[in-house]
Amino acid sequence: MLRKARAKAEEPRRGTPADLLVVGLGNPGEQYAGSRHNVGYEVVQLLARRHHGALKRTKELALATEVRVGLKRLALAFPTTYYNDSGSSVRQLCRRHGIEEAEHLLVVHDELDLPPGTIRLKRGGGLAGNKGLKSIAAHLHHADFLRVRIGIGKPSGQGADWVLGRPSKADRTVLDVAVERAADAVEKILDDGIDAAMQVYNRDPD
Repeated sequence: MLRKARAKAEEPRRGTPADLLVVGLGNPGEQYAGSRHNVGYEVVQLLARRHHGALKRTKELALATEVRVGLKRLALAFPTTYYNDSGSSVRQLCRRHGIEEAEHLLVVHDELDLPPGTIRLKRGGGLAGNKGLKSIAAHLHHADFLRVRIGIGKPSGQGADWVLGRPSKADRTVLDVAVERAADAVEKILDDGIDAAMQVYNRDPD
């Protein structure tokens, strides 16, 4: 019975596939809201508001919605599996939204190796010790998916306390701007592709 239920939950999409699935990483629960680790989720929330979508709990272990942006289908999701176990949800979300090509999956996440508020776009590449990305790569059997990285800075002490903590007022202001800019970058990727978007967003704003 369990095997049948799992197969049904992961059956391929029958309708039109999404043009882009955007997954924002983070941790569920009020205690993590506003933490550095949840900036990816904040981008997904912002995109849902911009395009009149409502994130709802799904059987894919996520809060998800699908919206129209012009003529394109944009799927938005936040895995509720906790950050480090995001892969099981992402695998199911890819099936649900008909995502078969790596270029149609975009993961938005925080990045310790970038200064607070910096954003960088990336196609595939290394995982830089990010356990959420490692989980996704393990479940998909590749790491070729697109990324939007949002800098949160690197602490002098323990990284876990830093990423799970809330930023200072000054850093929060900077991160709010970065979340807006990251959402803009996602829309650029949807419209014009990753290469065109990297030309615009892989540099600091004037």
